[in-house]
Amino acid sequence: MARKPPLSEDDRALFRAAVVGTRPLTDVRVEPAVRRPAPYPNQTRRDEDAVLDELLEGEYDAADLETGEELCYCRSGLQHRLLRKLRRGRFATGAELDLHGMTVPVAREQLAHFLVVCRRREVHCARIVHGKGLGSRNGGPILKRKVNAWLRRRDDVLAFCSARPVDGGTGAVYVLLRRP
Repeated sequence: MARKPPLSEDDRALFRAAVVGTRPLTDVRVEPAVRRPAPYPNQTRRDEDAVLDELLEGEYDAADLETGEELCYCRSGLQHRLLRKLRRGRFATGAELDLHGMTVPVAREQLAHFLVVCRRREVHCARIVHGKGLGSRNGGPILKRKVNAWLRRRDDVLAFCSARPVDGGTGAVYVLLRRP
């Protein structure tokens, strides 16, 4: 670090002339005129309050709940918003098919025929009731698993998901079909 050059006598005399009549400060610390308040996270508090209000309201959308029994499929390239609308029952169902009590071969034939008829009639959304499999001897929903597999293989099916509880819940699916 470089040393400061010594002051000349002229500089010292000039400084003394400039500070004539001044007196040294007694307290070097100076408090600010107005103290700033401590920061408070207002937005965080509002967010937390909103979450608490939401929890206490008790209102929920059944379409947002998952029990693990739901069927859900959306062809790649489609917006997730479309699937959300389908799950909430926002599309009017133009046709319905009930597969209760049918054997697997009969149900497959009925489903294929039903989807062809839907395309002919330009039905965009349909409901298929496959049942929950509660009366199945194997203890599982056979038709539900088959319908899930069959619909995934069809090119005319854009998306499908389990219906709302009022429309059959996990015993039915809404199917969104490609427009002709």
